[in-house]
Order: sequence, then structure tokens, then C-alpha cells
Amino acid sequence: MTRALHFLRSGRLAWRDREPPRIEDGRDAVVRPFVAGRCDGDTVPIHRPVSRAMQLGLAIGAIDPVVASICGSVPFKGPFGIGHECVAEVVAVGAAVTALHVGQRVVVPWAVSCGSCGHCRNGLTSKCATTIRSTLAAFGFGPACGPWGGMVADEFRVPFADHMLVPVPAGVPPLRVAAASDNLADAWRCVVPPLAAREGGSVLILGGGAKSIGLYAAGLAVAHGAGPVDYVDDDAGRRDIAESFGARAVTRPEGRYDVAVEATSSAPGLRRAIRSLAPGGVCTAVGYYLATGTRVPLMHMYATDTTLRVGVSHARALLPELLDFVHRTGFPAERVTTLTADWDDAPTAYAAKTTKVALCRDPVH
Repeated sequence: MTRALHFLRSGRLAWRDREPPRIEDGRDAVVRPFVAGRCDGDTVPIHRPVSRAMQLGLAIGAIDPVVASICGSVPFKGPFGIGHECVAEVVAVGAAVTALHVGQRVVVPWAVSCGSCGHCRNGLTSKCATTIRSTLAAFGFGPACGPWGGMVADEFRVPFADHMLVPVPAGVPPLRVAAASDNLADAWRCVVPPLAAREGGSVLILGGGAKSIGLYAAGLAVAHGAGPVDYVDDDAGRRDIAESFGARAVTRPEGRYDVAVEATSSAPGLRRAIRSLAPGGVCTAVGYYLATGTRVPLMHMYATDTTLRVGVSHARALLPELLDFVHRTGFPAERVTTLTADWDDAPTAYAAKTTKVALCRDPVH
């Protein structure tokens, strides 16, 4: 038997035994994660008893029904395997796998994709037409997103391995890219593409909801030459981390910004970010906006030629460029991790009330 970390209910996680994963298709691989990050979104059910409240919200139409297609009709109802950020080593490959070998260190994207359908070829790897049966196909979200289980497991199976598994460049510390599966890639899409079209542009980050994404975004914006990069958060520890990257911790937005990252996961934060943009500015919202009627200032956006981007991140499409950047520059993404814990302590450590958790164990190879 092998173990997998399961979410049981708010505040409680536990190891559960399951059958060892096996190669089911020639394109599969089996991997052994040895560093796992906790996604910002996982803290929603862990730290707050939201399941019944969200079920009621769905029933009365206060919560958008798409939530049920992702999280189940009783959202976040345990038990289910949790976790969707990891660095792993390949322990077995199918007969049709040609680009990987046993012992190779890889990042596993959070969403399951085939790499060959039209959506994948267009970079929309989190909307893969082959793997999705409802809204998403993903690790760690429960059965509504497929049979994949979570990544905090002794071993797990990965389909379409030649496409899915992205090698970690030699010399890159695994902890540095522990969040590349999701949160670090999410931050990348918020700032790097818009700054490429606005060299030296100013950036505003409203943090505190998607806690680590906001901090990664601050660091990436500074590293890509943005100026200034202003970071707003009511948590002193996160403000310190943002300043360590070279961002300015401010109490409120100052002036108008070319790029905004809305990481408060709140409707007021979304409106604040939009209204802080300069003409032609871009706001990317990375939080969950569950209500059926989230208001945005459309006329203001019209008048200022604002772009608002809301949607899941397509981590697999971004990983090669992101990992190459980390390799070339030594970008210290591990600075965001506020708790590093032993793998066996996952049931307690994964539930810690802290910004970013990383679970670690020794690799075999």
C-alpha cells in the first residue's frame, strides 16, 4: 500500500492508504513527489468550514453553479486527496514514453492535459478537450475534477507524461520551484506578459487573499524591470517578504498603474484594482469570486481602455519559459515559503495558518 494525504473536513487532514499507482496506458508515468507546495486555494476549505454554507449558496442561487462542477454539489466535501503543486522524480514510464527516464526530476502541472488537442495547442492547457469531463481536469480538487487524486502522495500516476512532465533544469533547487505547478506560474502570467508590452511599467499588487501568488508576482515584477512595484497587504510578514524582493509596501495605491494584480479574492479588491489602472492598463484577478453577481465598474473600464483578465492559469504552457527564467537568474521564489516541514508531518503542517507551506523528503535518485 501507499499513502496519500486526504482532506477530511475543515481543519483536519490525514494520511490514507491506497493501492500503489501503476502504468495503465503506454503514455503514463508514475512519479514520486519529494517537494510539495500548498496552493493558496487549498486554505479555503482547510481554514474555514465552508462546505455546507457553499451548498446553501448554490441552492439559493447566491453562488455561481460552476462552483459545483469544480468542487462538487457539496463543495469541498471530504474525503478527497489534496495537493496540486510538486516537484517529483520519475519512478516508472510506459512503453510509449520517449522523452523521460527514471530518476528524472520534473514539475507536474496542476491541470491534466493531453498536449495535442486544439485547446492545448493554443496554450489553453487547463481547458484540455481530451481530459475534461465537466469544467476542469485536475489533481487535488476531488472527484468532480477527475480520478487523479492529490499530489501529496507517496506516488501517483500522470497521463500523457511526455507532455505533462516538465524537467527541472540542472542546478535549480527543488524548493525554489515547489510552486511552479500552480501559484508561481499563476503569478508569472499576471505580470510577465503585460510587462513585455509595457517595458518599465508600474505594477500594483493587492495581496492577502491569494497570499503566495501576490508575493511571487511582486518578486517577478521587480525582476522584470517594473517600476515602481507597490504591494498592499495588511500582514506585516508578507509586506516584509515583498520588500525583500524590492517592492514597496504601501498602505494604499499611489497614482495610476500599468499593471494590477488582484489577489485579495474579494469584489471590493477587484474594483479597487481596476480603478487604480492607468489608461490602457491590465488587471489580472487570481482569486475566487463565487457570487453570481460580482460587480465591476464597466463604464470606468470603457473610459480608461482597461483590460480585465479572469480565469484559470495554464501552467503547463508557461512552465518551460518560467523554469528557464529561474535557471538563468536564480530567482529566489523559495523566499515566499514561510513553513518548510517534513513529509511525514503533512497532516499537521498542511493545515498550518501561514502564507506558504512546503513539504519535503529526500529524493531516492
